[in-house]
Amino acid sequence: MTETVLVKGNEAIAMGAIEAGCRFYFGYPITPQNEIPEYMSKHLPEVGGTFIQAESEIASINMLLGASATGSRAMTSSSSPGISLKQEGISYLCGSQIPGVIVNMSRSGPGLGGISPSQGDYFQATRGGGHGDYRTIVLAPHSVQENYDLTMKAFDLSDKYRNPVMILGDALLGQIKEPLKIHKYKKKEFSKDWILTGTKGREPRLLKSLYLSEGELTEHNWMLSKKYQRMKRSIMFETHFLEGSKLVVVAFGSVARILKTSVQMVRDRGMKVGLFRPITLFPFPYDALERISLSIRNFMAVELNTGQMVEDVKLAVGHKKNQVDFYGRPPGSIPSPDELFNEIKKIYKKRIG
Repeated sequence: MTETVLVKGNEAIAMGAIEAGCRFYFGYPITPQNEIPEYMSKHLPEVGGTFIQAESEIASINMLLGASATGSRAMTSSSSPGISLKQEGISYLCGSQIPGVIVNMSRSGPGLGGISPSQGDYFQATRGGGHGDYRTIVLAPHSVQENYDLTMKAFDLSDKYRNPVMILGDALLGQIKEPLKIHKYKKKEFSKDWILTGTKGREPRLLKSLYLSEGELTEHNWMLSKKYQRMKRSIMFETHFLEGSKLVVVAFGSVARILKTSVQMVRDRGMKVGLFRPITLFPFPYDALERISLSIRNFMAVELNTGQMVEDVKLAVGHKKNQVDFYGRPPGSIPSPDELFNEIKKIYKKRIG
C-alpha cells in the first residue's frame, strides 16, 4: 500500500536515500540543504546507519570515498560553494571508479551570492567541475516526488557504472513542500568484486587514481571515456505537446515546473509550443533533441542563470536552419508563470508570427 505524506524536498531526498539502502552520510551544514543532514542525523541510526557531521566539506567527500570503497552505499550533500570544496574528492572518486551520491541543492552565486534558487551550477555539474578528464552522471529533479525517486535511481546508477552521481536541485526544490507518495525501493544486485574488505585469503585489491607507468594513465582515461559513453543508455527526459509544435521550450529542474504552466497558457491562446525537459543533464539527451529538430526548427532555452544549458541545446539542434533563443533570469528571484508566458509569446511572434 502506498502512503502519501507532506514533506519538504530536502526531506524527500533523505527518505529516498535511506529507502535505497544508504547507510553512511557525511556532510557539513549550509543553507538551503540543511534539512538533509538534519533528517539523516535522526533517522539513519534507526536503521543501523552512521551519520557524521564532518569538520568540513573537504572532509565529508573523502569520508564518502572511504565508506563507498567498502561497498556500502554512502551519500553527502551540500550547496554550491560547499560543492566547490568537494571537487577534488569527486575527481578522486571518478579516477578510482568508486560510487557515491552527491546532492547539490544549489544557491545563488558566484561567491557567497545568496540563499535563493539558482541554476548557475550547471557547468560545474556537467563539465566535471574539478581537475582531470572525468564526468559524473547528473540528475535534475523538478518535484518533491522526483527528489525521492531520483535519489533511489542515483544509487543504482552509481553502483552500475562505478561512478559518482550528482543530484542537482536548488533552493526551491529543497524548501518546497508537496505530497510525496512513499513506495518501496526495488532492490537491484550489482557485482562488487572490486570492494575493499581485507584480503581474506584472496589476491589484494587496490583502488587508486595514481598511474605512473608509461602509458598506464592514457589507457585508464580511455577506459573511463568509454564508460562515460555507455552512460548514454541511462538518459532520461520528459516531453509535452511536441506533436504539431512550432516552438519547443527546453528547461530543467525548478524552471521546468514553472514552464509547464506557462506553456499551457500559450497553447490555450492557440500558439503551438511544446516542452522538452532533460532529466539527465549528463549525459545530455542530444540525440533526442536532434531528432525533434528534424521537424521543428525553433527552440528556446530557459534557465535561472545567464546562459549555460543553452550551449548543449545549440550543440544538439545547431543545424543552419534552426533557431535557438534564450531567456535567462540570474539568481535572486524566481520568474512567475506570467513572466515566462510573455517571454515565450515574444519569441513565438518573432520566429513564427
